[in-house]
Amino acid sequence: MPLPCQQSPVLAGSATLAALGALVLYLAKPSGYGKYSESLLPTATRLPARAAWFLQELPSFAVPAGFLARQPRSLFGQPATVLLGLFCAHYFHRTFVYSLLTRGRPFPVAFLVRGFIFCTGNGLLQGYYLIYCAEYPAEWYTDGRFRLGVFLFILGMGVNIHSDYILRQLRKPGEVIYRIPQGGLFKYVSGANFLGEITEWIGYALASWSLPSLGFAFFSLCFLGLRAFHHHRFYLKMFEDYPKSRKALIPFIF
Repeated sequence: MPLPCQQSPVLAGSATLAALGALVLYLAKPSGYGKYSESLLPTATRLPARAAWFLQELPSFAVPAGFLARQPRSLFGQPATVLLGLFCAHYFHRTFVYSLLTRGRPFPVAFLVRGFIFCTGNGLLQGYYLIYCAEYPAEWYTDGRFRLGVFLFILGMGVNIHSDYILRQLRKPGEVIYRIPQGGLFKYVSGANFLGEITEWIGYALASWSLPSLGFAFFSLCFLGLRAFHHHRFYLKMFEDYPKSRKALIPFIF
């Protein structure tokens, strides 16, 4: 028997995502993983990056995939299931591909736990809303919002994957050094990978036209945008020959 739609948790979850995004901007500090984990105590418990990323991202794939698996409808039938399928596609890559290829630093367990809780909650929110609450007209596939949103999602995912590939090639296995990324959108911005993912979630919000997706897009913009800003500042301090025309996140603007 399908669960009834409860709007109160949906509204509360959407507001929480927006509030977390605003809090990130207010604190104005990058989350303490990757290059920023050096500021933590040396005794902080850490996991290898591959294991940590896998565990952190897994709920974002497994929870909404569980919603989809329970549905008798075809994955390519209702717009809601297609949209949730796109969400799962992103996190399938992050969980089973990106995590196994990354060459990042050991990951602090404290941030892994926070990420795991966030991914679980967001996966529940997006999956529950789309399967039990969302109502789209039959012609939603031809709506401009859906078409443009899906285009932006696919474009952003391509930029994100390509940018991650460029970053991986900067290091040999076992190296912990920094080099200037070149190629792709790194020609214009320091956070090309972040720009790609932000574009994805803006597209997802446009295609799904919902408060949960809008809240997640806003959080992603705040969290990843701030990280791109700090990455840009880090590169400028570390490399005297860093391209002065390169911006942090938005080509030619910011």
